[in-house]
Amino acid sequence: MASAPQRSPLAPEAFPDLPVIDGVSFASAEAGVRYTGRTDVMLAKLAPGSTIAGVFTQSSTRSAAVLDCEEKIKFTSDAGAAIIVNSGNANAFTGQDGRKSVKAVTNAVAQALDVPEARVFSASTGVIGEKLPHDKIEAKLKELSGNLSANGIEGAAEAIMTTDTFAKGSGTTATVEGQKVRIAGIAKGSGMIAPDMATMLVYIFTDALVDKPVLQSMVAALNQTTFNCISVDSDTSTSDTLLVAATGASGIRVTENNLGFMEGLRRVMLDLAHQVVRDGEGATKFVSIAVTGASSDRDARTHAMSIANSPLVKTAIAGEDPNWGRIVMAIGKSGAPADRDMIAISFGPIQVAKDGWVNPGYKEKDAAAYMKNDVIDISVDLGLGGGRAVVWTCDLTHGYITINADYRS
Repeated sequence: MASAPQRSPLAPEAFPDLPVIDGVSFASAEAGVRYTGRTDVMLAKLAPGSTIAGVFTQSSTRSAAVLDCEEKIKFTSDAGAAIIVNSGNANAFTGQDGRKSVKAVTNAVAQALDVPEARVFSASTGVIGEKLPHDKIEAKLKELSGNLSANGIEGAAEAIMTTDTFAKGSGTTATVEGQKVRIAGIAKGSGMIAPDMATMLVYIFTDALVDKPVLQSMVAALNQTTFNCISVDSDTSTSDTLLVAATGASGIRVTENNLGFMEGLRRVMLDLAHQVVRDGEGATKFVSIAVTGASSDRDARTHAMSIANSPLVKTAIAGEDPNWGRIVMAIGKSGAPADRDMIAISFGPIQVAKDGWVNPGYKEKDAAAYMKNDVIDISVDLGLGGGRAVVWTCDLTHGYITINADYRS
């Protein structure tokens, strides 16, 4: 296979020191699903009483594992649970073989951990259209179950990587009625990122006690302003899965709309979403796009994503060119309402256009100097109303082509 890409220049210095979540343990192993010389399967075991919420890709070609998880997430049980994930093979567009592979893996995990098969959630990520060698995963379950550890979350994050250049983790503590609960999560994602309910693979764990309907409501709401507001390349994956598990081990109950817990969960979700963008294939710039003054929040998001997904905008950013005309173009093509003569555009603190025309005080050299930064903030005000949105993306470089041109080799 092709050599792994170099670590993203936007990557954090190291994997974070995450809080240990009572009630969940992790293991990882090298199964050789596609890769050699690296771990490619992770297993998480959840204590009895854990509640699990999730959101999934809305792609019409979603994978067998996603379809299986969508059914299982509907039910509530006090039994133990497990999550099994492999990288290297997406088990998508594999027909009946895909469903058989999911059933084989989840049944084997259920037997190995003595949990109901209906409480085993699986995911696969990697190449689409190739049969999953599930026997290789099954052969590692004894090793995985024997190595489960509360401290194994970093290894789990490494095992689910594909073209990722760094393992992604985030954690925090949240205050609930004066008491502390812990939250920790991992994610994978680098390319094929334009989420539609979730992004790539994300697993978040907390020791809080949260009823499933409450947890599901929180996850769905927070997802809209975190994972559903990022884009690397405008392509929605067949495998997008976000699961949040609350073990209840702390005994601290979280009720609906508890602001302390929701803010802690939001911080973890947003941090992981940003890390996915920072690891965008070939990325050298982390870009935030804030749109205000839209007719509605939905229109603001439509404009922001049109800018974020424009190859012309993204390549201009890669070339450090303050080509604000491309932003005007992206606004115009979005389909949401806009008035050409009311648009204002800024790069960071530099206003380049206002009232539908270049700002009289604008100096190209100032904007060009700003575009050399690793972090770029683009602001657009439409002057139409109170709608607003913020999305995050990255630039589009030759590195993206290099990675994806030989992805299967």
